[in-house]
Amino acid sequence: MCGDVVAIDEKTLRGARDKSSNKSAIHMVSAWSTRNKVVLSQTRVSEKSNEITAVPKLLKILDLEGCVVTMDAMGCQKDHAEIIKAKKADYVLALKGNQSGFHEEALDYCKDAVTENLEKVAQDYFKEKQEYDHGRLEERKYYLIKDLSWSRKAVDWEGIGSIGIVKAKRIENGVETNETRFYCSSLTDVKKFARAVRGHWGIENCLHWVLDVSFNEDKCRIRKDNAAENLAVIRHIALNLLNKENSAKRSIKTKMKCCGWSNEYLIKVLLEL
Repeated sequence: MCGDVVAIDEKTLRGARDKSSNKSAIHMVSAWSTRNKVVLSQTRVSEKSNEITAVPKLLKILDLEGCVVTMDAMGCQKDHAEIIKAKKADYVLALKGNQSGFHEEALDYCKDAVTENLEKVAQDYFKEKQEYDHGRLEERKYYLIKDLSWSRKAVDWEGIGSIGIVKAKRIENGVETNETRFYCSSLTDVKKFARAVRGHWGIENCLHWVLDVSFNEDKCRIRKDNAAENLAVIRHIALNLLNKENSAKRSIKTKMKCCGWSNEYLIKVLLEL
């Protein structure tokens, strides 16, 4: 797994909600290997709790040495950074309002450069090639501020190496939108930072989206006892097996149909275990 980007994110199983018994939907936090396109592990978020308390359980059972762990703003916590560094890994954590003091510091330091020339304050810069897909033109610029002497909050973060900034521009149907995102990171290489930020979207596009579209997870109404959680784990295992079977180029949905049509193909998929 060395060099892999491990994305950690939460997904809500909406179909598990039961109004008649006042049962809430359940939330699963998963760790996704961007390189191998497999779910490494998952855990359920306890009732009356949130992703913050579930993430440490997940981190502690994973072998993360040499990896880059990415999380959204909910996972941007000092305790998480400490666990990740103890595992000899790096982190890229989205920095937003939940770390308001640190976020405001970064905004204040970069306020002029964000709207004008961010290269003034960044020590490392990388621009991706423009991408045109599905009628959208996208451009992303990545910056790392490695001199953090201006920040009073940075010293509280284990192994911090930089504040990362992504400026994204999208043009769709003639309408231009611009977004600036901040990250707290232990990385000091801007290309590794860019790879980690892009890799994090794999958990949305290759896991959560596939679970909803191909497995119809949100429409599953099974919710008795631990059935919803157990089925979520089984879906993850099934998706891992289907992703590993590459004898022919097929979509996940087509592979699922082929398993139903052919016992021979089903056995081939199961042998990926």
